[in-house]
Amino acid sequence: EVPLPQLRAYTVDASWLQPMAPLQIADHTWQIGTEDLTALLVQTPDGAVLLDGGMPQMASHLLDNMKARGVTPRDLRLILLSHAHADHAGPVAELKRRTGAKVAANAESAVLLARGGSDDLHFGDGITYPPANADRIVMDGEVITVGGIVFTVHFMAGHTPGSTVWTWTDTRNGKPVRIAYADSLSA
Repeated sequence: EVPLPQLRAYTVDASWLQPMAPLQIADHTWQIGTEDLTALLVQTPDGAVLLDGGMPQMASHLLDNMKARGVTPRDLRLILLSHAHADHAGPVAELKRRTGAKVAANAESAVLLARGGSDDLHFGDGITYPPANADRIVMDGEVITVGGIVFTVHFMAGHTPGSTVWTWTDTRNGKPVRIAYADSLSA
């Protein structure tokens, strides 16, 4: 597949922009991002949930991979963020506009998301993206249920002040599988 375009403001590793077909992780959970940036799609009877989105230019790629899984733009109900750096939250504004999905993030990530990554603790104004607003501010230990799948919020400040881990139970071949979607593990 043809790589996604680099942004003029900054460049990233080519593998971050190398599209890949959806990869099944569990019965309802799919990796739909690129070769080196994870974006997880969880399909439920009541709509889909996206965890992170990758770089700003990935919105169309994500929607194409959702379509390959039978998910229409209006089926995407919720976007959950691990943190608000450009390589995780980059396409959120465009995805919200094209799908109507709501965004859930903790307060620290919501502030950075609303600034489009500007004035970041690590990057200053060096790596920005289109700003977006969180629709729901989540607290540590809070749960969000969509279509019978319960997502639990775990604050894990480290990589960013707003770093968040999401856990849920899916199935594989009918047997329960616990999934933890951990934020970037680098500090």
